[in-house]
Amino acid sequence: MQVLATSVNDQPSAGLTSSDLAPVPAAARTWTSANYAALWISMSLCIPTYMLASSLIEGGMNWWQALLTIFLGNTVVLVPMLLNGHAGAKYGIPFPVFARASFGVRGANVPALLRAIIACGWFGIQTWIGGYALYQMAVLWVPGLATLPAVFPDSWGLATGPAITFFLFWLLNMYVVYLGVDSIKKLLVFKAFFLPVAAAALLWWAISAGKGLGPILAQPAKFATSAEFWAFFFPSLTGMVGFWATLSLNIPDFTRYAISQRAQVLGQALGLPSSMTLFSFVGVVVTSATFVIYGQTIWDPVVLAGKFDSKVLVSVAMLAVALSTLATNIAANIVSPANDFANFAPEKISFTTGGYITGVIGLLIFPWKLIADPSGYIFTWLVGYSALLGPIGGIMIADYYLLRHQQLHVPDLYQYQGRYTYQNGINYAAMLALGIGILPNIPGFLQAVGALPAGTVWPWLAAVYNYAWFVGFLLAGGLYVLLMRPQTRMAVVPPLVSPEVA
Repeated sequence: MQVLATSVNDQPSAGLTSSDLAPVPAAARTWTSANYAALWISMSLCIPTYMLASSLIEGGMNWWQALLTIFLGNTVVLVPMLLNGHAGAKYGIPFPVFARASFGVRGANVPALLRAIIACGWFGIQTWIGGYALYQMAVLWVPGLATLPAVFPDSWGLATGPAITFFLFWLLNMYVVYLGVDSIKKLLVFKAFFLPVAAAALLWWAISAGKGLGPILAQPAKFATSAEFWAFFFPSLTGMVGFWATLSLNIPDFTRYAISQRAQVLGQALGLPSSMTLFSFVGVVVTSATFVIYGQTIWDPVVLAGKFDSKVLVSVAMLAVALSTLATNIAANIVSPANDFANFAPEKISFTTGGYITGVIGLLIFPWKLIADPSGYIFTWLVGYSALLGPIGGIMIADYYLLRHQQLHVPDLYQYQGRYTYQNGINYAAMLALGIGILPNIPGFLQAVGALPAGTVWPWLAAVYNYAWFVGFLLAGGLYVLLMRPQTRMAVVPPLVSPEVA
């Protein structure tokens, strides 16, 4: 294995850089702690966050168990968020470039594409939420939408009416990609005002209709024994970590603009756990209130809003949900995967083309099935993809902190012939560690999605899946260090450009 090559010059190789991938100069790094706190408040205020909390209530937790699980999960994921964010703030480089240090200048496409495909799944989920909100509005005025003949196989679980509005909303998202991300700025401002107001109004309604917080918060947990609670808690905690596992990898895309390390650390520490927990409180209270009011827990806020009597109120609410979801979707779930796809072939794939690829994959992932019930949302989607992202995070953090001691040679990150070339641009030690880190979680995942009948996987091996992110993170990171220790002479190199800001 080639572990240390000297650069011919400091000029970037064709195909490894673009204006989006180049390091941000120190003078252009202007984000403060307030900017990062605001970023997390904005990203946390979304329908999936509400559904995250309400899914725990539907799954059997009481209000404080659900909030504690969410707070713990977000505190755990904050750690890799800050650790990976360090490289972005120090060198001004985005996630795909940072991954080149451990995976190689070509091998970095593997973690980038894995992360991109998962973002496509989130795009599909948000698009389904927005499309279903439009359906809830349209069916009030055109009741025949609810009784259209079925055109999809029963196994798809997709009714014709919701499918029509879903596809129309998908087309709207693709049109915004065609216009460019700048076209969404006004909708982002709308979201910033609408969602907090809507959350407060929904909380007020729940407390009023539920006859105060007392009866709502008095709802007990549904677990008959402590063993049942722990069996639900650990995969739920993994799911909470998985919720932001994507951002814990590509957080350098944001911290590369930090005015200092302190700014990104303080801003994220203040913004992430607190905003997630506070907005989740709305989901917990409202979902608990639905049991008091309707005699059943309704975990989907779009379905809940459809139960209100006023056609005008429901229509306005659903239209607002669709617009705010559109803004969230483009900003959070198009920009990153579009750039990741563009990084794969900068000369052939533009940002717009990358956005279209994201949209198509978001359709093919069948998002309506992922959020059809709380079990699928947590155990299939959140825990499942955390099994892929945990090992990537473990490898990148182990490489940057344990082997390189936070020292990177930035010009070589953009060259095919440099110290990150390894073998033809691929670090096979990282690839092996990634594969082995994922492997133990595959049997449990296959059983969770029904590909393997229940009971066919050894119980202890199936239980490993409940800790998917943690198992992958520690296993892949530890193995990577063992494989790379003989080559530690490549670990410490002088940072020649983009010095760390204070």
